Amino acid sequence: MIRSYQGHLPHVPASCYVDLSAQLIGDVTLGERSSVWMNAVLRGDVHSIRVGANSNVQDCAVLHGQRNLYPVIVGDWVTIGHNATVHGCVVEDEVLIGIGAAILNDSRIGSGSVIAAGAVVPEHTVVPPRTLWAGVPAKLRRELGDSDRALILQYAQNYLDYVEIYLHEPPA
Repeated sequence: MIRSYQGHLPHVPASCYVDLSAQLIGDVTLGERSSVWMNAVLRGDVHSIRVGANSNVQDCAVLHGQRNLYPVIVGDWVTIGHNATVHGCVVEDEVLIGIGAAILNDSRIGSGSVIAAGAVVPEHTVVPPRTLWAGVPAKLRRELGDSDRALILQYAQNYLDYVEIYLHEPPA
């Protein structure tokens, strides 16, 4: 469902896929060819949410800002895994947020990084580019190389492929 909140209507380009069960509310803007999957919530009621091009927000993920403090800014070619929570933070380009991870207020995830499944990135954390963070709380595990970057981009490409399939499915 795409719905207005206090005069802000989500902006969704025609090249995007937003599942009927997803919730986009208020000040939300999707980039070209991005996708929001089953039961995901992008709640732009207390602050803005921006998702870059070619990014995907998978099933049951939640994106929400911190009122009057922190928006959610997601770059290009980002994969946000199932059940992840991305709250009041910046996720730069070409990042993989693993299944069930939580990124908390005023954190910044550097370009080309991976946040492992189930990790919790504490408030105010700065994750350097091209690094892997895992654990609760999340900690630096290793630097990432070219093969890791290729894998991050492959995850995003998979969802671009799924978008093409879903956009061409006949209506029920």
